[in-house]
Amino acid sequence: MKFKGIIPAVVTPIDANERFLAASFESLLERLYSAGVDGVYVCGQTGEGLLQTVEQRKNVAETATRNSPAPKQVIVHVGAYRTEDAVELARHASRIGAAAVSALPPLGSYSFEEIRAYYQEIAAASDVPLLVYYFPEICAAIKSADQILELCAIPNVVGLKFTDFDLYRMRCIRQSGSIIFNGRDEILAAGLLMGADGGIGTFYNVVPELFVDLYSRALQGDWTGALETQDRINGVIQIALRFPAFPAVKQMLRWSGIDCGECIRPRTGLTPVQTAELRRQLDEYGLELDAPVSQA
Repeated sequence: MKFKGIIPAVVTPIDANERFLAASFESLLERLYSAGVDGVYVCGQTGEGLLQTVEQRKNVAETATRNSPAPKQVIVHVGAYRTEDAVELARHASRIGAAAVSALPPLGSYSFEEIRAYYQEIAAASDVPLLVYYFPEICAAIKSADQILELCAIPNVVGLKFTDFDLYRMRCIRQSGSIIFNGRDEILAAGLLMGADGGIGTFYNVVPELFVDLYSRALQGDWTGALETQDRINGVIQIALRFPAFPAVKQMLRWSGIDCGECIRPRTGLTPVQTAELRRQLDEYGLELDAPVSQA
């Protein structure tokens, strides 16, 4: 499979007891696929995978694959604090029909050698390709393009999710032949220009049509149009980042008609004052979020 396109890092709907809300998740998937996205990335940071149990993560992955028509790409994030858990999740994703797995590095003060061994175990356990998740803000041990290329050379690793603003580094890695998904929503247009095969991101949940439009314009070589759409996206991002980001995204989805609950503790939700101010700023910006009223 040639991995490419617009892949929302999909939110995981959670009830008041922090259990998975499958019906809301199915509604969100239907909304995203109706907008034309190319697949979903489940149980990543946006999907709060690291805060869920292994069994619940399996349930989320199974729901995603079951509700994703061919040829949509379901990429399951299997990164975990324990290598054993990551390996178990990778084997499970392989069995249920995921297109690929992905993994953040183990979070903590690990050496590059330890991180490489972690990825080697996951890659060997998985029957589907592995995408490394490069995110230098949370894993300082991966310091150079050479180290990234070393990880990409592990058998069964096909590329990475690249969450950084260093597009020169992205370009150097892309020229090696590795698949790259741009991970910074704010610079998707620039990432595509520098050779990214697509994008994976948080705000794709909220305005998927805009990201699909941007990608389409980039494929056509309409970079002026792509930048105009990027600017429209970035206005939404700038507003949301004035508030706690993940709770803000869940609140925007609630306004759009899909109640994904609150975030998993210890993350808290928006206060009533924050909620009202978020809505005021989005309305002022002209973003239409309300679900259409049924005519039945």
